Amino acid sequence: MRRIMFTYFTSNPSSRALCSPMLLSTFSHFSLFHMAANMYVLWSFSSSIVSLLGCEQFIAVYLSAGVISTFVSYVAKMATGRFEPSLGASGAIMTVLAAVCTKVPEAKLAIILLPMFTFTAGSALKAIIAFDTAGLALGWRLFDHAAHLGGALFGMWYVTYGHELIWKNREPLVKAWHEMRTKNTGKGGGGRSN
Repeated sequence: MRRIMFTYFTSNPSSRALCSPMLLSTFSHFSLFHMAANMYVLWSFSSSIVSLLGCEQFIAVYLSAGVISTFVSYVAKMATGRFEPSLGASGAIMTVLAAVCTKVPEAKLAIILLPMFTFTAGSALKAIIAFDTAGLALGWRLFDHAAHLGGALFGMWYVTYGHELIWKNREPLVKAWHEMRTKNTGKGGGGRSN
């Protein structure tokens, strides 16, 4: 399993598999602590993002964010010549965090082990972007800072513009899809028609 996991569940622009790891690496984690930390942050912001977007749109944005943040990571790795594999949900989770912090910047947040220190969501987003920008510029290798930045920028863009541009204009595409499915099921495809 190690070879399959490394090939398809870690993202690296020098790998023989390039496209499927862009999504699959979002569901892969290095350790139990890595997964627990990511899932805690996702859980913390999940009710807020679902109330903003709804379940279907949240799933679409989250999966898209995994691919987009991995693509930004690929670009940064190609530009710097550093081809370490990456994995984890951090880029997609940064999209969720940035979307909530952009939409509700006055919300109060706290760090899990230091609940006495509170700060606004807008301040937290600025600090995270500054940290990941510094990490990318200075070549820090603890996190995939490019994926984090890509995820954060996608989240900010989506709640500001993407929802209006993409989600609210999906009706013609959905209608065309249903018409195509109806025509194909009528040709003896064995499917049911609506």
